[in-house]
Order: sequence, then structure tokens, then C-alpha cells
Amino acid sequence: MFDGYDSCSEDTSSSSSSEESEEEVAPLPSNLPIIKNNGQVYTYPDGKSGMATCEMCGMVGVRDAFYSKTKRFCSVSCSRSYSSNSKKASILARLQGKPPTKKAKVLQKQPLVAKLAAYAQYQATLQNQAKTKAAAVSMEGFSWGNYINSNSFIAAPVTCFKHAPMGTCWGDISENVRVEVPNTDCSLPTKVFWIAGIVKLAGYNALLRYEGFENDSGLDFWCNICGSDIHPVGWCAASGKPLVPPRTIQHKYTNWKAFLVKRLTGAKTLPPDFSQKVSESMQYPFKPCMRVEVVDKRHLCRTRVAVVESVIGGRLRLVYEDSEDRTDDFWCHMHSPLIHHIGWSRSIGHRFKRSDITKKQDGHFDTPPHLFAKVKEVDQSGEWFKEGMKLEAIDPLNLSTICVATIRKVLADGFLMIGIDGSEAADGSDWFCYHATSPSIFPVGFCEINMIELTPPRGYTKLPFKWFDYLRETGSIAAPVKLFNKDVPNHGFRVGMKLEAVDLMEPRLICVATVTRIIHRLLRIHFDGWEEEYDQWVDCESPDLYPVGWCQLTGYQLQPPASQSSRESQSGSSKQKKKAKSQQYKGHKKSGVRRSFSGDEELTPPPYRTLPAQTALEAFPPPSTSQEFSPSLKTVTTLQLKEELIDGEDYNFLQGASDQESNGSANFYIKQEP
Repeated sequence: MFDGYDSCSEDTSSSSSSEESEEEVAPLPSNLPIIKNNGQVYTYPDGKSGMATCEMCGMVGVRDAFYSKTKRFCSVSCSRSYSSNSKKASILARLQGKPPTKKAKVLQKQPLVAKLAAYAQYQATLQNQAKTKAAAVSMEGFSWGNYINSNSFIAAPVTCFKHAPMGTCWGDISENVRVEVPNTDCSLPTKVFWIAGIVKLAGYNALLRYEGFENDSGLDFWCNICGSDIHPVGWCAASGKPLVPPRTIQHKYTNWKAFLVKRLTGAKTLPPDFSQKVSESMQYPFKPCMRVEVVDKRHLCRTRVAVVESVIGGRLRLVYEDSEDRTDDFWCHMHSPLIHHIGWSRSIGHRFKRSDITKKQDGHFDTPPHLFAKVKEVDQSGEWFKEGMKLEAIDPLNLSTICVATIRKVLADGFLMIGIDGSEAADGSDWFCYHATSPSIFPVGFCEINMIELTPPRGYTKLPFKWFDYLRETGSIAAPVKLFNKDVPNHGFRVGMKLEAVDLMEPRLICVATVTRIIHRLLRIHFDGWEEEYDQWVDCESPDLYPVGWCQLTGYQLQPPASQSSRESQSGSSKQKKKAKSQQYKGHKKSGVRRSFSGDEELTPPPYRTLPAQTALEAFPPPSTSQEFSPSLKTVTTLQLKEELIDGEDYNFLQGASDQESNGSANFYIKQEP
């Protein structure tokens, strides 16, 4: 495990070989550590042992591993290529960090240590410049590490996101796990490594501290634990890579090997195949040119054929097949319930927009059906949903609201067409499709017992809204409670956790977000820096939620929190008229106006009518923390409906548990015993 490092002797001196130079050369600083390669220890440096520099290509390496007796070249090819005086002059000048000249004296050899020192100084200068440049960029841009450290935030663990890379095989990676990482506190010309421990974990990102710094956080740094430069302890020894202590603490111990043995005995590290698992978990079956059926973003009641244009981290950029300039696109995850195999619409009786393209374009092919997310099989032969039944549903065009809704059509395989009461188009063009097991539909009374504000039908004047009165007035019945999905997985989310979330009203954007409420499996997602009106209700297993660091890992652009100036400007304009998010959030709805996924406003319907602010606050006080609202799980509230309205069955509803207690296996509702 420790073959990559050995201690350096303080009295090691450097001398030049008479074969290499005619002049005496001052020794290199003694604070340079020794380097071990391929299991062999070398004193570093002197004229004949330690490190050497190839006079042809300039590569620095262990001297005894070089070619020929003089150890001047790293390989046979470099030895043969080194033939002309001009080549010698060019190489020498480059090693010394100077431009070559025609009058370079190539026949007078320079000492090896002098060349190495010049090259090391040159590389150190370049590294310092690079660090300065990177620091300037990170200060201007967004950094998850700085954001979490400065506010003491907590990020949702990777295990909460089963669809994300390593989501199902993250294991027990936690604080105090040791890894081997590049040593940036070093002036050596080659890339060297040192051991660090995880101080704090935030999604994929880890705050690391080099071994030997104890409680000193001066050189702590954030990195993505799934990055290519993070390795389990022992990787350097197996790969022949140098293991060198940071320069700041280099003289802290005289025997670093004994220190490492003591510190690492019994410590945890990454699995040996960790990098392989990361690579395998980032292989995606969807490929460009695959054809799918996807929801029409302008008319939710139908689907269209689209072609996969690109795949980033499992997210698909789909271009509608009949788009002439290929700009009419739609973003979603490959496990999204909005995409299906070719022929799905016909098989269940869903509306479908036929394309003007009569035959597939060259290279396009239908996606195999087995690649799509599977829905739970249901039995529609017995008691089942019927047209006209009432329920509560998340409005897909205004995801911050749960609305009064009606089942408009029952399709095959458990799919339902649903419309939002009071805002439906006459031709049903704004109906949307949910599966019967969807976590986005709820039985009558769900919002009331969980203290969520229910959006009443547009134009309904009898406020506050009461389901009993509404069912009687409309002559409707509520969908039976037992038909809804009541499974609650042990998802692991907690209020206040940070994550990266898709803005589903502008699905190409992934933003810095926070979990602000948890109702069983339902999460309230807030986009940092924006008003609460832009919050979205999302299921805990939604493929549109990702761990902190996902964008960095996959190369996707992350939208940072809105700046203070942006918020003030937004707040000032909203006093006169509610506006959509500017710049980054071009697709959001205006207050009270439903929109298509494309961001186009529906101009015909009038604005929503909602509860007055004060009345709504009194009726549905939204808890900002778990301490404000934490009733016991045994607290039960009965919703009284007439027998004829719910098929003669009375139900007791489990009242909304606190945000901390609602995580875990449980049922939404408890049927009252006779």
C-alpha cells in the first residue's frame, strides 16, 4: 500500500558528475522529497541517481529507468533521434525555459541537476499562473463548495437518486474515507499524489484534507469524488505513481512512511473498482438518431414523434421529427414518463399527431421498447377509475399548484386523461395523461389533510373551497381512495437539503435548488434565489432531480442562484405586474396563467381565482421548518362526505406528518374500521 513513498534524508546532498559537466554546480534545495517508482527507492537528486531529464523529449523520470549507461534518454527512439546540434540546442533551451537561439552552445553540456532545476522552476511558474487564472474564474462563477461552506448547507446524499450515476452502488462512502489525490502543494515538474481524507460530503462533491494537516483547514479543497483523479489508497503503488507529501508540512515528520502506516491502519477507502463502476453507471442505452414518441409541448393531450439529438448524463435532447430547422426540441430524462416507444399512443388509445414525413430519414431507427421506464401493471377489470370522477392533481402547466381535477377519459394499460376544472379548452387540447399509479394524482381531501393549498376551479366563487359542497353542486363523485398509489419509499430526503433540479417549465435548465417541504413521497422544490411562486411539486423518485455535482460530473451547465440584484429587480416589477423569470427562466408561467412546456401563454382563459392571501394563510399555514408543524403520526382527521358520493365508504385520512417523520414506508390513508 505504501510502496509509492519513502522518507527523505535531510543530509542528502547533490553533486554533478564529471561526465556531465566541467563546472561545479550548487546542489538543489534539500527540501525536495525522494520519489519511489515501480517499488524501488531512489535518492533524489544527484548526478547519477534520483531523477533524470531526457535530452531529446524533455521527459523527467527516475534515472535508473532511463536508457543507456549515461542515462541521457528515456528510450531507444529518443537516443536515435538526438543527432543534430540544432536539435540539442532546441531541447536544452526548452528545458531552461528560454527560446532557442542559433548561437546556442550545444557542445558544452549543462549539468543534469541544473537542467532539472530550471525545468522545475519553469513548470512551477506555469502552475502558479494556472492556479491564479482558475481562482479568478471560480470567484466570478458559482462554486458548490463555497456555497455550502459559507451557509452551512447540507446536500442530499447520492443514494437518494437511484437514476443518477452510482445512485444504486454508492456504498458507505462517507466522512473519514481516505483517497489518493493529486498533490497541488508541490513544485515538482511531474504530477504527484498524496493521501487525503473526506471532511464533508455534499452529493458527489467532497471536501478533502491532506493527511498530516490534522485540524488545519488551510489547504482544504473541494473535488468531485467520481472524478478521474480520485483513487483508492494503494492505487499509486499499483500504478507506479509517486506519492509525495505537501510542501507546507514536508518537514513535520521525519518518517512519513511510519506516519501513513499509523494513520491508515483500519481506515476506509474507495473500492478498488470504484472508477470502473463510475464509468459503467455513465453508459446510457439511448443513442442519437433513435425515434421516440414524446408529449407535444404545445398540446399536452397528444404525442409526437421525436428523434434523439444528443444524450448528456441520461438526459435527452429530442428534436420533433417534423421540425424543419431542428430547433423545435424538448429536453427530458430517458426514464421520464413523458416519452414512449413508437406505437405506444395507438396501443392505449392516446391522441397522436401524425408527421408529414411519410418515411423515416436515413439513419433514424425506432428505440427498442424495453429501454423505456416500466409502469406498474394494474387490474382494470374490477372497480376502476371512471370518466367524470373527481380528484386532485398537480397541474403540469403550473407545477407549484395542486388543483381540482376530473378524469376525462380512461385509456388502456392504466393510463388516464385528466383535465383541470375551470380551465379546460372546449376541444380537450389541454388534457394531460397520467398513469393510475402516478404520484402526481391524489384522492379528494389530500391537500386539506396535509395542509397544502388546493387551487379551486377557475371562476368558482364559493370560497373557501369545500369538496363536499363542490361534489354536491356538480353532481360528481370522488375517485375511490383505494385506487391511488399509496407506496412511500424510504427516500432519504430531509427539509433543507440541497440538490440540482430541472426547471420543468423550461426543462433544458438545471438549477441550484432546495427541498422545502416533504409530504410523504412528495417534495416541494425551491429554486434558490427565486420567489416561492416558482416552486414545483416533484416526486421523490423523479428523474429530474440530481445530486450536488451532477452537472460537473456529466458536463451539463448548472444555473446558479439568482443574484441579489436580479431578485430586487424581479420583486420591484412584480409589484406592478407579475412577470416570468428573466434570462435563465424564460419558460415560466405568469402568476395565474397556465403555459405550455414551450413557454407560450394560453391567452383565452381568464386568470385563476384563488383564495385571498390572508384567508389562504389561515386555512393552510405553510410550514417553513419541521418545527412549525409536527403533529403525531397518530393524529387523524376525518373528511366527511355523504355516502352516496363515495360509494358508501367512509375513510379516515392520516393527517400530514411532519417533514422529518413523513420519510419512510407508510400509507397515505387509513380506511376506517366498521
